[in-house]
Amino acid sequence: MAGTKAGGQKAAATNKALHGSDFYAKIGAIGGKKGRTGGFAANPALARIAGAKGGRISRRGKKITADAV
Repeated sequence: MAGTKAGGQKAAATNKALHGSDFYAKIGAIGGKKGRTGGFAANPALARIAGAKGGRISRRGKKITADAV
């Protein structure tokens, strides 16, 4: 029953039985602690610079107005 909702529920029950009822909380905490990057939240100025770079290389075409033609 792999890939079905029922199979997932059985797997979750097995994991909790083997590893404790807080199994998913524990593995989630491990993943959160492994993160080593600060991301843009840690450096808003860097986010602003990156956004400006992205804006300059936008894939959207220039708007052509009626008076420009």
